[in-house]
Amino acid sequence: MTNEQTAIRTTYFSIIGNTLLALTKGIAGTLGNSYALVADAIESTTDIFSSFLVLFGIKYSNRPADKNHPYGHGRAEPLITFLVVGFLITSATIIAYESIINIRTPHQLPKAWTLIVLGAIIIWKEISYRLVVKKSIDTNSSSLRADAWHHRSDALTSIAAFIGISVALIMGPGYETADDWAALFASGFILYNSYLIFRPALGEIMDEHFHDDLVAQIRTEAMKVDGIIDTEKCFVRKAGMKFHIDLHATVDANITVKEGHEIAHKLKDTLRQQIPVLGHVLIHVEPNE
Repeated sequence: MTNEQTAIRTTYFSIIGNTLLALTKGIAGTLGNSYALVADAIESTTDIFSSFLVLFGIKYSNRPADKNHPYGHGRAEPLITFLVVGFLITSATIIAYESIINIRTPHQLPKAWTLIVLGAIIIWKEISYRLVVKKSIDTNSSSLRADAWHHRSDALTSIAAFIGISVALIMGPGYETADDWAALFASGFILYNSYLIFRPALGEIMDEHFHDDLVAQIRTEAMKVDGIIDTEKCFVRKAGMKFHIDLHATVDANITVKEGHEIAHKLKDTLRQQIPVLGHVLIHVEPNE
């Protein structure tokens, strides 16, 4: 299965899971007098739309190169990640606003059975986070990593809701707002997670260097090619699920241009074969002194 197919299948998993959870949370929160659960439902609803954005981004970013996009369409993925972050910030703002309103409005204590619902949700969302983040690492997908953090932020808001409802039930009348304070606290977690998602995507757009391990692997594989004496500069840029590289390779200064050209082609083919995540590979031949 290709990286694209894996990422798409994982995104469908997120969409289906978030849809079921949004319905469960919304119904349980309404019947159980828990705004923290309703806030969770709001976040899960935004997660559905953001997962559809991730799905679109993955499919679009993996379109092949064309005349107007010689390096492919990979940069669409971090742009989609920015939109996903926008959904997270929007949901956090809505949750914070509604929490403040509810804190100032008298209401009933949450129902005790909502804790059972929340416990199941926390376990499921943490499992979902671990599954999706593993797939994001396997496929080098920044937007899938953003989708994974949606699951983690959902788990965090559910934990906050669990604590808030527990406090309200244990302390009794007068502590009804503990549930709402929990939702407000959770919105802060969501905003913090938004930054954690946004920062790497910004680095990808700006060609920021995060790839020391890949550079080391490239140099190691290059030195196995006959005719390569050493490697010098190695620049890596990430676009979607692929890494484009510019590598300066040192060869014998006394060989012909044709021989140097053949060595460069052999190096390029070897790197792309041994490191499948590589996209465009540009080799600059340097003569040894």
